[in-house]
Amino acid sequence: MKITKVETLRADAGWRMFSFLKVITDDGIVGWSEFNESFGSTGLADVINGLSPVLIGRDPRMYEQVTQHLHVLTRQSRGGINQQAIAAIENALLDVTGKAYGVPVYALFGGPLRERIPVYWSHFGTYRVRSAELMGVTPMQSYDDLARHAQEVKALGFRALKTNIMPEVNGLLTSYVPGFGRAAGWPELNWDNRLTAGVTRQLMAIRDAIGPEMGIHLDVNFNFKTEGFKRIAEAVAPANLTWLEIDTHDAPALAEIKRGAHCPIASCETLHGRREFKPFFDNYATDVAIVDVIWNGLNESLKIASMADVYEVNCAPHNFYGHLCSSISAHFSALIPNFRVMELDIDSAPWRDDFYTVVPTVENGDFILPKGPGWGIDVNEKAVRARPPKG
Repeated sequence: MKITKVETLRADAGWRMFSFLKVITDDGIVGWSEFNESFGSTGLADVINGLSPVLIGRDPRMYEQVTQHLHVLTRQSRGGINQQAIAAIENALLDVTGKAYGVPVYALFGGPLRERIPVYWSHFGTYRVRSAELMGVTPMQSYDDLARHAQEVKALGFRALKTNIMPEVNGLLTSYVPGFGRAAGWPELNWDNRLTAGVTRQLMAIRDAIGPEMGIHLDVNFNFKTEGFKRIAEAVAPANLTWLEIDTHDAPALAEIKRGAHCPIASCETLHGRREFKPFFDNYATDVAIVDVIWNGLNESLKIASMADVYEVNCAPHNFYGHLCSSISAHFSALIPNFRVMELDIDSAPWRDDFYTVVPTVENGDFILPKGPGWGIDVNEKAVRARPPKG
């Protein structure tokens, strides 16, 4: 079996773009992966296309040899977009391999430890504050709206949700993302008492609505520096969070935050490869290691999880993409012993399901592991091509 063609595809997904990698073999098997270039990875498809000549004529079932060769070729600029490109290639080759042997990808790694994957409803309220009209749903305008929506999520069987900071400005909820340059407050990333009081109020509105047992996660991304993260950790204490999620590239600083926090700390979703994770494990900086399987590739992600297990740290996949990414993340979640919980975006553009041949099943807060060969889900190429990205 040899690879004969590699192609990238892009599609409009509302406020973002979905991107796909298609690998074709001389046996007629097509392997798919999904990657992301809407959040800081501009040009990722071009990097994949630049690496693709190395794949032509190679046996896709020798995915470890291929990916190690790609790492050697990009060693002088390791990590970052090069790592994400190699991950997309690796994941597509794994899909080909599973299909070639007629088994799910997880069967290539010893089979699943679990077939029902607990998930949490991610970006709770976040998309409905900023993109409700596009989604065709009622916008979230107040903390009372958040409370009612939290009760709906609980009624659907979800046992946890994750939200982001949404301050009230002039009586309406707004997004707070200075860490990504999409709100005022960058590059200084300061905090103030009004903001921290609003965080407490937001979380307690949700907690009072859903009761003491359901999990609440708060993701504050890169929106503060160490000082601000400490203040946020104090503000969330009354809500009894499952975790406070923090993005930082300073492992000792995160360890300092963790020591003073009244709830578990989760981090590492923006890291690439074992070398970047190691300082966070060595400093015991995080309670939960969040691994982006789409950025790292399943094989590398399993190696990261094995490293985490040595430090008594459980892992959770970073997964806020499309359904193929969710299936890939579910394979990771099914395979590792030190699994915590899986992220899942329920809210999305209304046409997201059209891009896939299979829509995953979520039942009572569990993602049901696909059983088909490869990832158990393919891309509807016709639907993808029918919705080219805007601008």
